[in-house]
Amino acid sequence: MFTRLLLTVILFGVFNTAAGQPARLTLFEQVRIFDGEKLLLSDPMNVLVRGNRIDTISSTAITLGDDEQVQVIAGNGRTLMPGLIDAHWHAMLASLPMQALMVADIGYINLVAGRQAEQTLMRGFTSVRDLSGPAFGLKKAIDDGVIKGPRIWPSGAMISQTGGHGDFRFPYEVPAAQNAGLTRGESVNAGVIADGVDEVRKRVREQLMLGATQIKLAAGGGVSSLYDPIDVAQYSEDEFRAAVEAAENWGTYVAVHAYTARAITAAVNAGVKVIEHGQLMDEATAKLMARKGVWLSIQAFIDNEFANPQSGQARLKQQMVQAGTDRAIALAKKHKIKLAWGTDILFNPQAPQHQGAMLATMSRWLSAAEVLALATSKNAQLLALSGPRNPYSGELGVVKEGALADLLLVQGNPLEHLSLIADPQRNFVLIMKDGVIYKNETH
Repeated sequence: MFTRLLLTVILFGVFNTAAGQPARLTLFEQVRIFDGEKLLLSDPMNVLVRGNRIDTISSTAITLGDDEQVQVIAGNGRTLMPGLIDAHWHAMLASLPMQALMVADIGYINLVAGRQAEQTLMRGFTSVRDLSGPAFGLKKAIDDGVIKGPRIWPSGAMISQTGGHGDFRFPYEVPAAQNAGLTRGESVNAGVIADGVDEVRKRVREQLMLGATQIKLAAGGGVSSLYDPIDVAQYSEDEFRAAVEAAENWGTYVAVHAYTARAITAAVNAGVKVIEHGQLMDEATAKLMARKGVWLSIQAFIDNEFANPQSGQARLKQQMVQAGTDRAIALAKKHKIKLAWGTDILFNPQAPQHQGAMLATMSRWLSAAEVLALATSKNAQLLALSGPRNPYSGELGVVKEGALADLLLVQGNPLEHLSLIADPQRNFVLIMKDGVIYKNETH
């Protein structure tokens, strides 16, 4: 029995998951590497991918056995870099207007999201952290090979208080009867309403049961939400603590939507590990986040062509947030807050195509190399906060031996011309996820 088990282990180390098939080999020759960490390109190198891992990186020729079949990719001095990571994505909510999401059949929503998932991968985003939406089925379909798409770290439904950022009920549904049925958002698991410590704890446990890799709560007012002014603080420290404790019992963490100093402070004092947005923080709050090692997941919210169209009160709220982005990033740099990046595209079918351009917008505050490190190794460190709930075993966001083979081959040098990532169709000549090539235009 032991001999049989040992043989099985050995075989699985050499063979791919398909029975009897050796691990696929891909050899990149003469590429210059941006490894996700060092803010420069390497000299020309050769990189061997075996199965879904980076096996060897060498400045000299890599030799293989006579019986090994390998696909050779001629780099010709192009840039090899890690796949991009969007740390604030909405896989189910990005591609349809809010009105459609409120009434459309969930089957239709899933089909639209599936198409968007493939387009996301083909923009070079090989991993996303989904920060609310019913993405569990989409994730499984991608992982099982039913459709193409990025790796997904799903939060499941965003948890919100009554009248908070995730309350999208119509006014005629208020007051809710004690025996009221589920809201539309709750019925599709896009967002759930929870008031009080016990209910927050229960809703967190439900999302963990469904497969959440991290938990998302709304801690303050939002731009796209219907009822809450941007300055409103939501949830008490006790409610946040209930969520944090429930998440930590599962080995993971809580992230919160929060703009203002008051909302951020309450969440951080309760043990929340990641602040999403933070554009209206003050210096005292920045110092608190830095002291406690809390992450700031920032978005390039400025008044440019990529801003979601808003009107009325929503437009006024949007302008307040946009005006705070420069200061928030300056405070994060000054106090060395751990920084991540994401797009937070919602309810806008035209916006996802600009995902790479939104990343390039970060050059307003960071060097090109720092921007690329942010969307690779830094974001990968944030993903790792999920601990044992991390659904993908292996290191991401880097080009190093032993890391997972999520790789892009770029026509040109994005450290000199960051705008290359804004046009992935033209400039990403090869896209690989988990050792599988999904695009190859190197011929």
